Amino acid sequence: MYKVDFNKTGKVYFIGIGGSSMSGLAEIMMKKGYSVSGSDMAESYATEKLEEMGIAVHVPQEAKNISADTDFIVYTAAIAETNPEYVRALELGIPMIERAPFLGQLMENYSYTIGVSGTHGKTTTSSMISAILSSAGIDISASLGGVCDEIGGNSKYGTSEYFVAESCEYKRSFLSFNPNYEIVTNIEAEHLDYYKDIEDIRSAFREFLEKPNENGIIVINGDIDKLDSLTDGLKAKVFTYGADENVNLSASDTSINDTELKLSDTSKYDYFAKNITFDELGRGEFDLCKNEAGKTIVIMHIKLGVLGIHNVLNSTAAAALALEMGISADAIKTALVKFKGAHRRFEVKGKVKGVLTIVDDYAHHPSEIKATLLAAKHFPHNTLYTVFQPHTYSRLKKLLPDFANALLLSEKVILTDIYAAREKDPGDISSLDLLDAMKKDYVKAGHSEKEAEEKVIYISDFGEIEDYLLTNAKEGDVAIMMGAGTVINIGNELLGL
Repeated sequence: MYKVDFNKTGKVYFIGIGGSSMSGLAEIMMKKGYSVSGSDMAESYATEKLEEMGIAVHVPQEAKNISADTDFIVYTAAIAETNPEYVRALELGIPMIERAPFLGQLMENYSYTIGVSGTHGKTTTSSMISAILSSAGIDISASLGGVCDEIGGNSKYGTSEYFVAESCEYKRSFLSFNPNYEIVTNIEAEHLDYYKDIEDIRSAFREFLEKPNENGIIVINGDIDKLDSLTDGLKAKVFTYGADENVNLSASDTSINDTELKLSDTSKYDYFAKNITFDELGRGEFDLCKNEAGKTIVIMHIKLGVLGIHNVLNSTAAAALALEMGISADAIKTALVKFKGAHRRFEVKGKVKGVLTIVDDYAHHPSEIKATLLAAKHFPHNTLYTVFQPHTYSRLKKLLPDFANALLLSEKVILTDIYAAREKDPGDISSLDLLDAMKKDYVKAGHSEKEAEEKVIYISDFGEIEDYLLTNAKEGDVAIMMGAGTVINIGNELLGL
């Protein structure tokens, strides 16, 4: 594997520069003094931002874009070996390194490295810990999977010895990192186009958890299944976290039960949220507690600037790690009340004609959808529309019943076509299968077929979805553009962005 010398500058090229992590790494390298350029398959907000910074971005990807004087190339895992730029780099003998090992090597230059992983909540939790450390006066460096206003984007190049890295498990990429501090938010079946099954996923997380040494700290969700098999024998100190099951929900949320919230007895946690309440906008506040020697200690009262029980859990994890790292309670409280969320995580974008509020959300796994829609129940609205674009054929096929169950939490659902991402259409799964499953489940729950027809519809064309919302939305309605693909464009068009 190519070893990057970060002590000298040179010319670096990023294949797939518009990716959420790649764009941030390109920015870091530019700020380190490198001459940076790159390419992507299409223009995007990320590529436009990079070009505004002076980084040349080539669209489309062509062999002629690769210059022989390039010192090395960073490429994303999504790039095929037949990619014309990849092939040209091989022909020219230019050293190449995949994104994850590159980020891992970059992190080796820092004394305090924090890796935030988990099936869901990585971006928000890594953004929260970044905000907390910044609030404590630490000029961090960071590589995140989404835009965090508190650090000015999806990456930051600071002057301290602290580096925060969102650590994705896809293709075991997080095993390229060697953090001495870790957060694991949850472990569920995901990326089943790569992993064989949940046990294969758990084995990867076990290897990730073995990274920190005896001076390291791990904060992990105490409700993860078979937790002992993941944490037994680890060198680092391990702290579990969770939340009290007695959540004070508003009268309008009586349909939510403890099973849906997945909360449990607090005696098994080291850190936990207790006395949880939500304000009129759905923003949580709670007492952060710690179990020590059989006694429960209330450490501080935390108010959040973001909504939902899932963010109570995310903030509990971030606060627990910060405390164990010696960060003050004041810095934690200040950061979390000001934190407004990572972009595309229940991001309120604006209002269409003073009537319909547009929310953008990245949720593309059933558990993420469920968490978002449960949180949305607290958000002021009349009718809640969810426009959902499934992300990858394999994910929808393997988790179809779970998708149907989660999406039925919304009052109205508009399904559009699957965003293929890295996959090719296998021909045996489509959004119409999800439509059928949702209707059947709704009828089984005691509703009429007519009610099911009104509950969930399928519209392929984005323009027609915009027309549908403009025609049917009433004052006070909310529409969530949900998915990790291009569904965001519907809301942007409605808002004229």
